[in-house]
Amino acid sequence: MDTHEDPEGERAGCSLGTLGRAVVTHQTVGHARPDAGGPLADCPDGALVPPGADEPHCPVDVTLATLAGRWTPLVLREFLRRSQATYSELSAALPALSDKVLSDRLAQLTGAGVIARHRTPGWPPRVRYTLTERGRALEPVVRSMWEWGTAGREAAAGDPA
Repeated sequence: MDTHEDPEGERAGCSLGTLGRAVVTHQTVGHARPDAGGPLADCPDGALVPPGADEPHCPVDVTLATLAGRWTPLVLREFLRRSQATYSELSAALPALSDKVLSDRLAQLTGAGVIARHRTPGWPPRVRYTLTERGRALEPVVRSMWEWGTAGREAAAGDPA
């Protein structure tokens, strides 16, 4: 019997074929599927759209689009600390932000429904921003970022986490 032959004509995990008179086997080698128990196993393949698509479909992309920009998570952090704030309060809490960047981030978060803009009539007009329920739902995301950053900072300093 040839080493490539199987008395029953089959091999587990192999496909059989013939090349001339010789029996040829080919074993299919696969890779472990990413949905074989990973933390995001329930993310459907249809939601994984390549970057650059018009609208994000993957829940991670949707979240990243909402938090896009260098200072956006820090502006959100301030709302999670206080629930509402004026432009002046945010500017004082985040002094490294330019007025333009802060205005852009407030407009971005307002457009995403994370915060709401409330204008009080009068002179001068007063504007107060408040955290919405959609914004409150991002609290676990920001808390995870906080914890991950704390662990990384401690590891870099040589402290056991």
